[in-house]
Amino acid sequence: MLKSLTAIFSVLALLAGAVIFEHFFVQTNFVHFHEELTTLYEKVEADEANVEDARAVRNAWEARKEQLQVFLPHNDVARVDLHLSEAVRLIGEGERSLALAKLETLLNLAATFPQAYRTTPSNIF
Repeated sequence: MLKSLTAIFSVLALLAGAVIFEHFFVQTNFVHFHEELTTLYEKVEADEANVEDARAVRNAWEARKEQLQVFLPHNDVARVDLHLSEAVRLIGEGERSLALAKLETLLNLAATFPQAYRTTPSNIF
């Protein structure tokens, strides 16, 4: 009986640790992504951004997304890819107002994704 209880509590502790790790990992990655997007947004707004700035943000996202795909649905990751690729292209073509709209969408996604995938009763049931 004692071994069974020990095993159960060990599994529960591992599960709790995994949930906590996932929360902080996803949160931290999206906080950094949001900061990068905010910097790019401000540069585009001030008409100081170039396509290399946008590509740097996309490259940082590409490095991050490989790890985030373990925790997030692929459709959501693909949605970020789509908007980010469009923003890079629009910045390269000098379409400031359209690029700002795409960046606002990305900023919203980066702010809401971590909360949407938190381990909460509404997300579990």
